[in-house]
Amino acid sequence: MPAPSAPDVLLIGGGIMSAHLGTMLKRLDPRLAIHVYEAADELARESSDGWNNAGTGHAGLCELNYTPPPATPGAPVDVTKAIEIFARFEQSRQFWSYAVTHGLAPRPADFIRAVPHLSFVRGAAQIAFLRARHAALSAHPFFRTMEFTADPAVIRQWTPLLIDGRADEPLAATKIDAGTDVNFGELSRQLLTWLGAQENCRVVTGQRVTHLRRTAADWELSVRDTATGESRPARARFVFIGAGGGTLPLLQSSGLPVAHGLAAFPIAGQWLVCENPAVVARHFAKVYGPPPPDSGALGGPHLDVRHLHGQRVLLFGPFATWTTQFLHRTGRLTDLPASLRPANLATLLRTGLHNRVLVRFLVQQALQSMDTRLRALRVFYPEADSADWRLVDAGIRVQALKKSDAGRLSFGTEVVTAPDGSLAALLGASPGASVAASIALQIIQTCFPENLRTTAGHARLKAMIPTFDLDLASPAATADHARRSAQIDAVLHLSPA
Repeated sequence: MPAPSAPDVLLIGGGIMSAHLGTMLKRLDPRLAIHVYEAADELARESSDGWNNAGTGHAGLCELNYTPPPATPGAPVDVTKAIEIFARFEQSRQFWSYAVTHGLAPRPADFIRAVPHLSFVRGAAQIAFLRARHAALSAHPFFRTMEFTADPAVIRQWTPLLIDGRADEPLAATKIDAGTDVNFGELSRQLLTWLGAQENCRVVTGQRVTHLRRTAADWELSVRDTATGESRPARARFVFIGAGGGTLPLLQSSGLPVAHGLAAFPIAGQWLVCENPAVVARHFAKVYGPPPPDSGALGGPHLDVRHLHGQRVLLFGPFATWTTQFLHRTGRLTDLPASLRPANLATLLRTGLHNRVLVRFLVQQALQSMDTRLRALRVFYPEADSADWRLVDAGIRVQALKKSDAGRLSFGTEVVTAPDGSLAALLGASPGASVAASIALQIIQTCFPENLRTTAGHARLKAMIPTFDLDLASPAATADHARRSAQIDAVLHLSPA
């Protein structure tokens, strides 16, 4: 590879975040020179890959951890977080519609499909909560079509695997047909293929950025060819670190104050996978249950239908397991030890002490037998045959731990930026991929404000994300939501399964 020139923008990581930020910036300002460096031999094969995430278009439709039960029985369920997540996901849908229309992602059937989203609970207390959640959500235009039932016969119509073979017990579910199954890896590859073909742009694999240093004029990077081991310099005016678990080490090398005391806590995942066509053909939805009591904000187990590489499969999980790697495919067992510094060791230990229940839960998850995992599956699918299911490793989520959090742990995604706006980095996990356009928009507004001050720049971004300058969660902005959503569905060729 010839020595890299100095682009305006250098994106580290060839996954969903770099794909969105790179394409949005290039459409916003076609003059920009943009380079993308990916350490693996293929694009989007870490957390963006279809096998490494649930593929759920996180929109608050079924994820019960976004609407926790109220502390006082009978109090209204707080649905603020679900509405916020939905509004941010709508920005992604708007951008995907634009990307399809303008040839940035020309094959929507390869990355997005309509799949109903269900929430499923058992027991009187959980049913009362789900009923109250449905009442609160369905009052908002985003969730007006959500249905609730406590009738097993109706649930059987929605998805028979939940009911067949089940003993008589109180249960309930909500369903909304407006959910999606998204292959974020395929979407990333389509967007990056378009970006790499543009003038002054390049997307390269097998190139690992190992170090960052701020100079008076720009950022100086060390880039190592993973095949030859040869290191080369690169420079860029703006750098985005979207390297998943590889973000923390690069932030640490940057010397930025935001990295001081920053630690990381990796959690690996595993799925139970079924590819038996006779079973897969009988399940048509993504079904989420309540988070286990000791799991913090990790989210609940779910039984999902997925479309991967042209094949329908079922996934159940995820199951957490212990790891010291920060990346699934290209990580090393030394990643966690190598990230430790005197300034962040206390952060890591303090978080562990403050979250002993969660740590115990993760240890228990890692030590589970296959029989234990199958028992968890049969809570959703009572007639599950062990012969139909195999255990596979999934992606690794690396939760950033900040010194300022004083041991508090909240799962989610967060963007950090250099004081001068010359660098941005993404930390955290879910609902990251689903709100990638919203995250890219946040970075553009913070680091490229001059591009939005012009009439042309504002119009270009307005074309990509029509609601970018509106509060989509406000009543006024949701008035035409159904009309806009129907237009997006038509472009993406979405219709209920």
